[in-house]
Amino acid sequence: MEWPACLNEFEKLLFRLDSPRVSIDNAVCSKTTLVKVDSARKHGILLEAVQVITDLNLLIKKAYISSDGRWFMDVFHVTDLNGNKMKDENVITYMEQSLGSIHFMRSPSYEGVTALELTGTDRVGLLSEVFAVLADLNCNVVDAKVWTHNGRIASLIYVKDCDSGCQIEDSQRIMRIESKLRPVLKGDNDIRSAKTSVSMAVTHTERRLHQMMFDDRDYERTPSPCSLKDTPEVSVQNWIERGYSVVNVQCKDRPKLLFDVVCTLTDMEYVVFHATVDTQGSRAYLEFYIKHSDGTPISSDAERQRVVQCLQAAIQRRATQGVRLELYTQDRPSLLADVNRTFRENGLNVARAEISTSGDMALNIFYVTDAEGYTPDSTTIDAVREKIGCDTLKVKELPLIYHQEPERNESGFGVGGAMLLSLGSLVRKNLYNLGLIKSYS
Repeated sequence: MEWPACLNEFEKLLFRLDSPRVSIDNAVCSKTTLVKVDSARKHGILLEAVQVITDLNLLIKKAYISSDGRWFMDVFHVTDLNGNKMKDENVITYMEQSLGSIHFMRSPSYEGVTALELTGTDRVGLLSEVFAVLADLNCNVVDAKVWTHNGRIASLIYVKDCDSGCQIEDSQRIMRIESKLRPVLKGDNDIRSAKTSVSMAVTHTERRLHQMMFDDRDYERTPSPCSLKDTPEVSVQNWIERGYSVVNVQCKDRPKLLFDVVCTLTDMEYVVFHATVDTQGSRAYLEFYIKHSDGTPISSDAERQRVVQCLQAAIQRRATQGVRLELYTQDRPSLLADVNRTFRENGLNVARAEISTSGDMALNIFYVTDAEGYTPDSTTIDAVREKIGCDTLKVKELPLIYHQEPERNESGFGVGGAMLLSLGSLVRKNLYNLGLIKSYS
């Protein structure tokens, strides 16, 4: 492998000693690919491993996580979005290399662009106004991700200068962009909490969106009626004898669920020592044994309630809402402004968006709802598609995972079983699945 120029020979030796050992096996399980990661324990190492897997759009169907002293062991059972094993050797090789080098600080995902961070009050037509302002300021949107939750919006938008195709670095121009966007995000009622800024930090985009919404305290705001029916079940209790706080999560399964939960726990400065993840049909069951970074468990009812609220919010931010529309067309100035204006004129709100460009082509994914957050009727969707172009804007079916029905839990573990087993029994089961003990009975 290629070493960073800043490392001397002693540092390279330390890196070899501490580098995670990675094993990817398709023979052990009939339905999933087994991914094992053994690593020196450090804060955030679990999040980095999960991030590598989920960035490849793989599903984590089961996981067993445990730490022993200074060492950390993860076992993941993964499939693609359609429930199949990993078969592509290029993907397997890439995963091995990425998991084996997660101790290294990786290069920025986005280079040569200016990153705009925006938070504010969500409303129908907001994105239309944001993209119209950027188009007027001669900014070309290269990539963007937009999340909404509890009436709030957070977005990371990567832009270049339309004329030069280069990063926008002029401080006066950046200040002008911020000053034009801030009143749009504030609207008529949000006089304090709207924020615009230019980010120079190297941060994983989706982790940064979680951080932005956490800082915006979206978890404290009143949820919309349509989101209450799918509220995740989260409980927190202390295992006093062992000094752990035990977090149980039950919710609908979906891609990147484990990433969202671990990301939130990590950014709240909790350390995961043991964990189990199990999915049964369309449901997911997660259990974490955590402590503060100073080794103490959760100490108060107020803190316990805050953990529950924050985890529920983290899961719901990425929950699928409305209809998924994919726009694939040649990129051009004002494309996003025009498309989102059509959404607004037809009463559609963008609940989530993923904007990307490759060469002169744009691939934009929008999850749209009506003004109240419910699934829009087909007549409205047809009208929007006719206006934008039925060949370029298409309704896309969600991956198989969203259509699964609950399965019978023959193992007795994971669904209700995870709640019925004693805490000590669960830890022993973790260690058994990791191969650290011969029997957990």
